[in-house]
Amino acid sequence: MKILAIESSCDDTAAAVVEDGRNVLSNVVSSQIKEHIVYGGVVPEIASRMHTQAICAVCRKALADANAVMKDIDAVAVTYAPGLIGALLVGVNFAKGLAYSCEKPLIPVHHLRSHIASNYISSKSLEPPFLALVVSGGHSHIVSVESYTQFKVIGKTLDDAAGECMDKCARVMGIDYPGGYNLDRLCKNGNPRAFVLPKPKVEGSDYNLSFSGLKTAVINIVHKFDQKGETYSVEDLGASCIDTVTDCLVKNISKAAANYGFKKIAVAGGVSANSVLRKKMNSLCAENGYELYMPELKYCGDNAAMVGSQGYYEFLSGKVASLDLNAYATMNIEIG
Repeated sequence: MKILAIESSCDDTAAAVVEDGRNVLSNVVSSQIKEHIVYGGVVPEIASRMHTQAICAVCRKALADANAVMKDIDAVAVTYAPGLIGALLVGVNFAKGLAYSCEKPLIPVHHLRSHIASNYISSKSLEPPFLALVVSGGHSHIVSVESYTQFKVIGKTLDDAAGECMDKCARVMGIDYPGGYNLDRLCKNGNPRAFVLPKPKVEGSDYNLSFSGLKTAVINIVHKFDQKGETYSVEDLGASCIDTVTDCLVKNISKAAANYGFKKIAVAGGVSANSVLRKKMNSLCAENGYELYMPELKYCGDNAAMVGSQGYYEFLSGKVASLDLNAYATMNIEIG
């Protein structure tokens, strides 16, 4: 089964052709980084307009790269939640029109579910059940993946996401957007113990996360140096920030794996590309005899191949949308 998948939840316009949920025939991503870098982050209105400019060409290229035309496609899958509502609407409405005009089934796909599915592409042998750490600029979740379409949230951030925290810390340190990526790239030689940063414990939960206090601490450190007219090591503060965020993530996923009896752990989302997190997860799993799954770097960020992968399993479960499909800025992964 060949699926044309479309992703437009944030600032990347993407399309892919995926066969049987695991075989990527094409994967095209149009990035908007150059347009948003001057603002230090994604401007939703600009993102939406650029999606409208790029989506036709991206889909055409995805079909061409797969040596396919629409008659070869069995269904159209699209990210419909969660994300920037204007950006999502561009993809959803384009997918609805395409599916209707070509008489193809329309498959709605939850963004976080598709991030988890990126591991099915990179690791053909991975099958549920397993434990997933989903970490991105907008989300930080510990999820029990009970089947391809059944999920249970074990823990999540109660405020900022891990990626959002690193992005904002990078911005206050004067590091260009995308902050988390550049923070990782520029601070590899920094001293991760140079600054002692808070690791909040969420009362009443062993698995929930909180990063707002950490973000505030970094902002206050930078302001203190600036007010005194003193300099600080960006490399050291950045490395300390990354080390603290990743420690919180690894500690909680470790507790969840032990307490719930999981032997397989998958990491997904944009922050899964972070070199420190990948190193710490490798160490955790090696020490405890867990199987570790992480997507190839090209599938860590937003892309349509992961949408096509999850879309395949959603279709097999009977999930097909009608033409009144809407987009949603927020949606629980359990009901998505």
